[in-house]
Amino acid sequence: MSPNASRPQRILLRSGKSPYDVFPVEEALQHDVFASNAGNLIFSDATHKILETPHTTVVSNGIRADGTPAGRINEEYDAFVVPLANAFRPSFEASLRRLTRLISQLKIPVIVVGIGAQAGLDYNPARLKPMEPAVREFVSAVLDRSASIGVRGEFTEKYLNGLGFKDVDVIGCPSLFMYGKELAVEKRAQELTADSRIAINGSHNAVRSQGLGRVITRTHARYPNLRFIGQNLSDARQLHWRDLSDPNGKVTGMPTHPDHPMYREDKVRVYIDPVTWIDDLRDFDFSFGSRIHGNIAALLAGTPANVLCSDSRTLELCRYFEIPHHTLDQLPEEIDPARLYEETDLGALTGNHHERFERFTSFLDRNGLDNTFTHGDGGAAYEERLRSLDFPGGVRPWIDTDPASLIARFGWLHTRVGELTADNAKLKKELDRVKAGTKAAAKTAAGKTTVVAPASRSVYRKARRVVGRPLRRALKGGRG
Repeated sequence: MSPNASRPQRILLRSGKSPYDVFPVEEALQHDVFASNAGNLIFSDATHKILETPHTTVVSNGIRADGTPAGRINEEYDAFVVPLANAFRPSFEASLRRLTRLISQLKIPVIVVGIGAQAGLDYNPARLKPMEPAVREFVSAVLDRSASIGVRGEFTEKYLNGLGFKDVDVIGCPSLFMYGKELAVEKRAQELTADSRIAINGSHNAVRSQGLGRVITRTHARYPNLRFIGQNLSDARQLHWRDLSDPNGKVTGMPTHPDHPMYREDKVRVYIDPVTWIDDLRDFDFSFGSRIHGNIAALLAGTPANVLCSDSRTLELCRYFEIPHHTLDQLPEEIDPARLYEETDLGALTGNHHERFERFTSFLDRNGLDNTFTHGDGGAAYEERLRSLDFPGGVRPWIDTDPASLIARFGWLHTRVGELTADNAKLKKELDRVKAGTKAAAKTAAGKTTVVAPASRSVYRKARRVVGRPLRRALKGGRG
């Protein structure tokens, strides 16, 4: 939409939360505001910033609201923008189908940015064969409503071309365009020493079965200022609540596990908000590990990074952006971060960034979307508003025994119990009212066989729906 249009463009953005939403840690974990992986907020926040101009309003749908009635979206918004990561994977098929059902009912443009297919390092798409119908339906629905679909790299482009789709643009991930055409990353130290501040990241699978656990152990022994940065919801719950109920709680080699020495030494964090994540990484000398957005957060902070790729989703993104990387299956047994740092060449990453940025904004232009760097203030208002907010710091291990630590946690739990008790009291009153109405309807029906009984059943069903929604929310909240 042109900046000279008569009214502002309203964009609905698929994201866990708005960048301006500030949640206490407990609320963020209860409601899973980053959809199980904090890395999701890196690229959704970047997309929000990029699309926010004086002529556009960007609204987060909260992800969980993919079931928002299509009619309401058609009426209230001018475009639906969907940033995605490795969405073409078997475990995401059900979610992909739900998203397809929504998109198929939309009459407004639908623009997908940064979507990827997930396979092994060999780029073999065989594991994706069973979900091809779901992928075809999704991509067809999107391309019926946009000029092209934006994918993260070469493998996904080839995969979709093989399915017969030609309107495919390789644009990488919007996260690395958070600051526009400039990407200032440089080595601040000639070499790493025992005193260097190093950030490491990794998935449970990489730690458990791909050798990263041994790398973490050796690095922890050699570098006292090492910090592990987790990303999963289960990681954050282990840190804040010592909650090991998730299957990931069995991976004791993960530094987010309470039995790990890095946990006990307070050398682990999980971030609820990208702004605090990026800010904290500005003081580090180097970042490495298997988490692509954990290392992108470092690059956005100006800190050199090296990605240890474990699959196609990380490899194709590293190749496209020319991010320094290695594959986990070819790492030397005794790899040391000092050697990785020495091998990290940032020239192509930063030198070719402008060209990639122009390709990305051209994709937005073709799909009718303005961007703040071309049509706005370059994100100045966004940054100013962000800096005016008081976001919580990174989630830390619960190793405190002081009363203040206990009061904060138990105070929140006490409040939740009070809220649920009040909700239950309201539900009981509503149920009692419904029961009374049902009895009255039954008496009326017994004495008079007219249309009253069907009307009563209709009232009862309506009341049951009214009661059922808050009851389900209350029960779900109690389980959380």
